[in-house]
Amino acid sequence: MAKRGGFPGGMPGNMNNLMKQAQRMQKQMEESQKELEVKEYTAASGGGAVEVTVTGKREITKVKLSEEVVDPDDIEMLEDLVMAAANEALRKAEADSAAVMSKLTGGLGGLSGGLPF
Repeated sequence: MAKRGGFPGGMPGNMNNLMKQAQRMQKQMEESQKELEVKEYTAASGGGAVEVTVTGKREITKVKLSEEVVDPDDIEMLEDLVMAAANEALRKAEADSAAVMSKLTGGLGGLSGGLPF
């Protein structure tokens, strides 16, 4: 007969403690995700001529353009600078999210189950 709270087959452990730990970890992950969603990340391109700010929810909240970068004869350059700044800001948000989740899971890959954290 297996001990109460143990695993079948005599494996040591307390299922209640494991469940509590999992619930704590899930709560920490949810709180961290909420914090990351409101955080802002800014990146610049063109030597600071274009700045883009995004949130942790991957939403662009601000685009700032210097007057000298707005050239009606070279719209493609402006488009490229905006795209570069936006992509860099999004990379910053993703890197921060990955670092926070790695810290919470102790660096164990795959524990987030593929969730978009």
